[in-house]
Parts: sequence; C-alpha cells; structure tokens
Amino acid sequence: MTNIIQGPRHGCALGALQTVVAIERAIPILHAGPGCGSKLHRGLSLAGGHQGAGYAGSDAIPCTNMVEKDVVFGGIEKLKNVIDGTLKIMDGDFFVVLTGCTADIIGDDVKSIVSEFQSQGVPIVHVETAGFKGDAYKGHELLLRAIIEQHLKPSASKEKGLVNIFASVPRHDPFWEGDLNEIKRLLAGIGLKANILFGYNSGGIKAIEAIPSAEFNLVISPYIGLKTAELLEEKFGTPYLHYPVLPVGGIETSNFLRTVAEFAGTLSTQTEQFIEDNEKEFYHYLIRAADVLTEYQLNQPKRFYNINDASYALAFSKFLVNELGYFPLQQFITEDIPAEFKEPVAGYFKELAPGIAAEVSFEQDGGLINEKIKETNSLTTPLILASTWEVDVAKEVKGLHLSVSLPIIDRLILHRTYVGYRGGLNLVEDIYSRLLAKHRD
Repeated sequence: MTNIIQGPRHGCALGALQTVVAIERAIPILHAGPGCGSKLHRGLSLAGGHQGAGYAGSDAIPCTNMVEKDVVFGGIEKLKNVIDGTLKIMDGDFFVVLTGCTADIIGDDVKSIVSEFQSQGVPIVHVETAGFKGDAYKGHELLLRAIIEQHLKPSASKEKGLVNIFASVPRHDPFWEGDLNEIKRLLAGIGLKANILFGYNSGGIKAIEAIPSAEFNLVISPYIGLKTAELLEEKFGTPYLHYPVLPVGGIETSNFLRTVAEFAGTLSTQTEQFIEDNEKEFYHYLIRAADVLTEYQLNQPKRFYNINDASYALAFSKFLVNELGYFPLQQFITEDIPAEFKEPVAGYFKELAPGIAAEVSFEQDGGLINEKIKETNSLTTPLILASTWEVDVAKEVKGLHLSVSLPIIDRLILHRTYVGYRGGLNLVEDIYSRLLAKHRD
C-alpha cells in the first residue's frame, strides 16, 4: 500500500511477535529498529481490549535495536550476541527470531546465524516479517510456515481424534483465547481432541511439536490458515477441513459440529445429543429475552454494519441475519486480504441466508469507512459492530456501537468469546446491554 490511511488497525507483519507471545513459554527475539516491538504491543495488545504482556511480551522482548551503523555495516554480530544473551538469561522453551524492515532491506543473513543455534539443539526458528511484507495477519501465517518448515519433524503415527485448530489469530482477534477454548470444548463434545496451539494451558512447544501427529487439520475462517493447512498436507500428508464461517449461535454452531463430525467419522447418537442439549440451552435463553428483543420502544437496530476482519464480519453477519432477523448494510473488511482470496470471501457474504446478501467493501481507511456510513440511509438505528475508532461516527448517525475489533480501548477483554452457543448469547447480551444503556441516557 502506498497511500496514507486514517485509523490504522492491524499493524505490520512484525506483529507476528504477538503470535509468538501467545505460545506458552515462547520468546520472540526481534532483529529490528528500536521501538518496533513496544509500538506493536500497544497497537495489538493494549489496544486489543487491554490484553497483557504475556510471558515474554512488551518490554521483556529481546531486540537488537538496529541503528544507522547497523544499516551500513550489518547487524549480524549484534543479533548473534542478543540470541546468545537471551538463551542465558531468559527461561523459554521455544525461540523465534523475527526481522523488521531494516534487517530485511539490508539483507542480513539471519538464516545462517539461527542455523548455528539450531545445530546446537536450540529450539529456535527465524521468520522475515518486515512491515512491507503485509499486515500482522500475513506475519502470523509467515510465522506458522517458518515453524513447520524449520522445526517440525514427521510423526511415526497419527493420533486418532487429534485435530489441529487454525482459527482465531492471537491478539489480532481480541477474543482469541476465549474463542479457542470454546472451540476446544465444542469439539470435545463430538469426540475430538483439539490441539490448540495458543493461550493458557495449551501445551506450548508440546502442542507445536504434536502438529504432525494430528488426524486432520481444521481451518475455521474464510481464508486465514488455508495456506498453512495446504503446507501441512504437502509436508506430512495430513488432510484438512475448511469451514469458512467462525460459528456463532445455534444454527451455525450446530451445522459446524455436524460438518466436522461427519468429516472425522464421529457423527453418532452421542454427538447428536450433545448438539441437541446445547441448542436447547441456547434457545432457552434466547426465548427468555424475547420481551427485550422485540420491544418496539427501544428503537431496535434491525440493520447493521460490520467493520472488522473477514472472519468476524462473516460470523456476525450470519448470526445477526439468521438468528436475530437483522438486515445487512455495507460490510467493511479491514485486513489486507491477498488478491486470490478476495472473490471467495466476498462470495460468502452473498449466501448469508436465502435471498439475503451483503455488499462487501475491502477497505482499511477509517476515514473512507466513516464517509460511506454517513452517506447511507439506514432507515432505523443502525448497529455498528466495529472498533473504538467508530465511536464518533456512530454518534453522528445515531447508531448503536459495540467495540468488537481492533483497536478496542473501551473494553477489558479477558476470556470473553463470541464463538459457539455461549458466544452467541454473549453477543446478544452485549448488543442489548448497550441498547438498554443508550435508551436510559
């Protein structure tokens, strides 16, 4: 991208350091200029619902702090010293060297240095994540590729029922930890063991090294994770299932579970009972809220905008249309989606429900998004599921705003999830709590 944009959201490819931090006891090592790591921490972690530093994030991240003389003479020796010092001082199970713009522009041979440590048995990989390579979603996938190609070894056998999950991107999705835990719970209900690579009690390096042992890989997003799954199929012969919709609510979650169970061969009376029990509970609470959900005087927001990444924009759109009867206004996809995926992603929004489609705009400029919202006549109070950037425009168009995408600075997010049956109820609670509060103002 060569244009200046208003209201940036997703950071640069070096934001992959947040994925490293999400791996238990993993330590990122930056070969980049001073300030890069702390700015990405603030932009992707603190501004993602006030997520913390993690085990070795924020100011604890080792960095070479490249300066002008390193541009002229190279920073390889400095990197070698920083890696050596990190191994002596920091207690970690896995190390990842990530390069910034300066290192990649001058062409520092990071591979040769990291290879020296790998030959000594150090669990370390490197990945080129210069900002000009793309946004933090691109960095996330580059990191996974580096781990697969540099660290993983073939497994002697596959573990029956073990499934690698490629879904929420740590910290870029502010609800990632709650989402992954809920996916794990749901899959356990249909007889599968989810290998969750990130977050609390996920297993750290053991989970990473178990990837080749999985029976299959499960990609739960419109496109992120597909290239990773294809690489794993090529390298280890592991098949994969692509389910493009992050499941939210009763309809989508039940369809998701049946699709996965059929693929895995675990569809049975027990799995159907699990689905039925969860559906009953979900609709019990939804029906209990019927008085609020249909209260005319509250000026219900029956039309909505999404300003989010593709995964959550699609997930929320499907839920709002099929479960709550909302009608979609323009949907703004805010990450830098690769060209080959734009048409398929837009296609998913044409199938929200029979006869209901949404117009999709791939737009990262917050200023342009705001102008388009102000130009649209939404007829009734519009629901704006977006970031904290959109608080002002929501007031201007008299809309109902809920922060659900980066940056989020008006909410504290710990283990909140919008995935599954429970996540659908959480979303209803959050939307209508804001509506009731607005009505009382």
